[in-house]
This record gives sequence, C-alpha cells and structure tokens, in this order.
Amino acid sequence: MRYLRVGPAGSERPVAESGGRHFDLSPVTADITGEFLAAGGVRSTAGLPETDIAGERLGPPIARPGVVLCIGQNYAAHAAESGAAPPEQPIMFYKAPGTIVGPHDDVLIPRRAVRVDWEVELGVVIGRTARYLESPADAAAHIAGYVVSNDLSEREFQLEHSGGQWSKGKSCETFNPLGPWLVTPNEVGDPGKLRLRSRVNGEPRQDSTTADMIFDVAYLVWHLSQYTVLEPGDLINTGTPEGVALSGRFPYLTAGDVVEVEIDGLGGQRNTVRDAA
Repeated sequence: MRYLRVGPAGSERPVAESGGRHFDLSPVTADITGEFLAAGGVRSTAGLPETDIAGERLGPPIARPGVVLCIGQNYAAHAAESGAAPPEQPIMFYKAPGTIVGPHDDVLIPRRAVRVDWEVELGVVIGRTARYLESPADAAAHIAGYVVSNDLSEREFQLEHSGGQWSKGKSCETFNPLGPWLVTPNEVGDPGKLRLRSRVNGEPRQDSTTADMIFDVAYLVWHLSQYTVLEPGDLINTGTPEGVALSGRFPYLTAGDVVEVEIDGLGGQRNTVRDAA
C-alpha cells in the first residue's frame, strides 16, 4: 500500500494508492496520523471510493510527526567527505517537525544563509511504539513504512553557529521535503538494498545505495529505542550518502536552483529553491 496526502498545505486529505488507482481514505481516517498507522492502516481498498488527484498538490505523506530524529554520517564515504572518521555508534540529532513540506513544495533559503545543502535520505516512519526493544530483530514490527526524505542543511548554522549541536542548521522552514508516498514494508522489500540519487539543475550529485549504511534500519530503530520512546507517526531520517556540497566538490544552493531526489520504489521529489521573504 502507498499512502499520500493531497490538497492545499494544512488542508490535505488522506489517500491510498493501490494498483495505480487512488482511493479516498476519509471514510476511515481524517489523516495519515500516528493513530491510523498504529491501528494497522488499511489492508485493502475494498469499499473505499476512488478519487481523482490529477492537478492537486501533494503534501507530505504523513501528518506532522511528534518528532523527527536524524542520524548523522551514517555512510562511510559521506563521513569521509565531511572530514570525519566513521562513527562508532549512531550520531543522533533532532530536526523541528515544522520543517516538513510536500515533495514538490519550494525550499526557502533562510536569511543570512550562505551554505544550504541537500541530503537525500531514506525516511523510516514508526507504526508501533518502540521502547527498549530487545534486539534489532524486533524493529520490523514497529515500522509503518518508508519514505523519501531530503534532510536539507545550512552548514554555517550547523557547524559554526550551534556550539557543537547541529539542529540550528537543520531546523529552518521547509528544510525537510517528504514524499511523495509512505510505502508499506511489504512493497519495499529489503530496505538495505535501495538506490538513492540526487540532482541539482539536472546534474548528478549523489548516487549510492542503502547497502552502504554503517548502521542499518533495524539497528537504528533498536538503538534509538534504548534512549527515547519512538511513537507511531515519528520520522527517522537515516543519513545521507556522499555527494553533498559540504564535500567542496559542488556549489551550495542558491535561489532558482532545482533539487531532485529519489529512491527506488519510493518515488521522487522536485523542489525549486527560493529566498525566504
């Protein structure tokens, strides 16, 4: 099953996609919330009315999560291009939930920003409360699905203005385009074998696979559950591969740039970069 939300920002309606057809989820839920996911979502579209979404805006495929947890330097080559050794344990930081926007919404460059960067990432959405899981093998039962996430960063804010904490450079408005779909695990298969790509103005930037993760999805969910309670609807951004502007190989983003990110089986995003008003 694929879940999506369509309509104007703040007024999205829930939709399920199956077999290339779209079905209105309003009869069973008001939104793609943690409560809906914890209840198992929908297992069949039988009895749901079909709906036409042509021409409508795609919103982020989940309602605003309680928390966005991010993992830093989770690909060895990205750690190296950042000038760091591969971490011995997951680096966790928080991102403001209000950063989440739709997969084709504009990305806004903050005031005083000089180093805005892209980061294609596999997003994991929690479906059941995860608290002190016994082992990584327990993680799968707590995952509602997977999603394309772009963990945009302002590197000056992140590295020079934050006193050792990264969240200032991660929490600017529009800094987490999400979607187009939340795809259930049965459709994704092995999350450790997904290809991720990014482009800026049509030029390739990142091209890797989740097989290059230092800490895989199951380990991350287990590990995080030892330190915090993961609630249904929460989002985990699992890290980005090499090929970002921080490497020094590419220019940072400026107004007018177009950023595209995609993950096999999860769809793609296309965002135009604008200056914040």
